[in-house]
Amino acid sequence: MLEVHWGSGSPFAWRVLLALEIKKIPYTSRLIEFSKQQHKAPEFLALNPRGKVPVIKDGDFTLSESLAILAYLDRKVTEPPLFGRTPEETGRIWRAALETINYLEPLADRIVSPLYFNKTAEKGDDLKAAIAPMHDELKRIEGVLSRSRWLAGEAVSAADIVAHPTIESLLRAAGKEAAKAFDLGLLPLERHYPAIAAWRERIRALPGYERTYPPHWRAAPQPVAAA
Repeated sequence: MLEVHWGSGSPFAWRVLLALEIKKIPYTSRLIEFSKQQHKAPEFLALNPRGKVPVIKDGDFTLSESLAILAYLDRKVTEPPLFGRTPEETGRIWRAALETINYLEPLADRIVSPLYFNKTAEKGDDLKAAIAPMHDELKRIEGVLSRSRWLAGEAVSAADIVAHPTIESLLRAAGKEAAKAFDLGLLPLERHYPAIAAWRERIRALPGYERTYPPHWRAAPQPVAAA
């Protein structure tokens, strides 16, 4: 059976878990605990010398990097397709996924990392500078989802799988106590971005979604702040 090595809260690993559930691919979960430095253990470094999740092991084949894993899973089990059925669909899905990776994700990291790791004193100015362009990206996504149920068409795809964990990380960061010092303008999501909020609920309603949810987030739920 395919093994997936992942870490709780890693948006990159979350993509792979979502893909496995959407495609109904049986897998063995190997949860890596960062706090115990398991990602630096020799047995894990033998799978990925970079010491990063996710990693899958499928028989004798081992693969890291979330986008590469999504592509592999899509060829392994063709239904439902994550990257479309036609050249046009494939192009739109890759474009939407890469827009998240190239534009939203770097901005989200500048906001999420200081709030997650108590670095707002050192990185507060950079966090503030990332807020406006982050909203520009979210407004673009809001526009897409105002016209379509999913980010790249009428079916869930790799574009949604890539974007969802990044947006969830932003929302969790926005609910932290330290975020009150910054005007993030994200919560409640349905007030600021109703189309994204509705899309988020569609993702959360997918079969198997609960199995992908970061366990340490469930153990310590983040309050939803007013904005």
